[in-house]
Amino acid sequence: MSQVPPSAASLRGAVDLSALVNRPADGAAAQPGAGAVQGGASGSVPVPGLVFEGTDTNFTEFLELSMTVPVIVDLWATWCEPCKQLSPVLEKLVAEYAGRFVLVTIDVDANPQLAQAFQAQSVPTVAAIIGGRPVGLFAGALPEQQVRDVFEQVLQLAAQNGVTGTAQAPGDDETDAAAPADAEEAPAPLPPHHQEAYDAIDRGDYEAAMAEYRTAIAQDPHDRLAVAGLAQVGLLARLSGHTAEEIRDAGAAAPRDVDAQLRVADLDLSGGHIEDAFARLLDAFSAADVAGRDQIRQRLLDFFEIVGVDDPRVISARSRLASLLY
Repeated sequence: MSQVPPSAASLRGAVDLSALVNRPADGAAAQPGAGAVQGGASGSVPVPGLVFEGTDTNFTEFLELSMTVPVIVDLWATWCEPCKQLSPVLEKLVAEYAGRFVLVTIDVDANPQLAQAFQAQSVPTVAAIIGGRPVGLFAGALPEQQVRDVFEQVLQLAAQNGVTGTAQAPGDDETDAAAPADAEEAPAPLPPHHQEAYDAIDRGDYEAAMAEYRTAIAQDPHDRLAVAGLAQVGLLARLSGHTAEEIRDAGAAAPRDVDAQLRVADLDLSGGHIEDAFARLLDAFSAADVAGRDQIRQRLLDFFEIVGVDDPRVISARSRLASLLY
């Protein structure tokens, strides 16, 4: 997914998400916290805040809000290390723009319908909604300045499409704006090798990131975040340079080819389809030869670290793997 060009033509032919999200059952009102949206494409819209949690059932109201204010969408997952770096940057910038955007965060594991609607092939994925239409922005964790540049392009695109309103949250006044910037406690700095790994990911240098995580693990074999980070970056590196269509076509053409199935499983996991990834590899295990089984076992162990060893889906898959091994 590439950065959005500031062109009104970018919205032509865009998918209408309103047909892809569930409305509340039995006619109940959706409750994302945004409240009913009133007014047209300009002016001020009262909202309870600038950051919301989007779900498969409440997303219609954010589509309505996008008729007045550009909506930034952050698709993330709890197991995704780059997401933990990017999401605070998005929240910071949305706050700095003081109502010219709102931010909606979507957990792709809990909301697979929205993940599919936004065609999120990996996480983090960031999109915008302008006038009810989605616009792809970027995938992966970008540095703050690059994200700011994307935001500026989104504002240009929104203006060209007549979406020039602002969101007015309670307390958004000059008194609050003058509050000290250090009112909140700053987050603790990352360990040096973790920070170097994040910086390398920002540059797209996955080999350097993996080297930093390996160094962290060598220094502390019990550094579970480094183990998970190494597995996550390995996943990003394997997917780099390949389109989802290429990977899925190759997997469909060679259902007994271990390498092809491993790549499809990588794609499934990166898009938040965790159970699909596990099932694909466990199904392929029985038909694989000794070398193939070892590849599948190692890839599953990497996946377990990325998702989290205490996750119920990991526990279930690990149990099935053990039964296949023994």
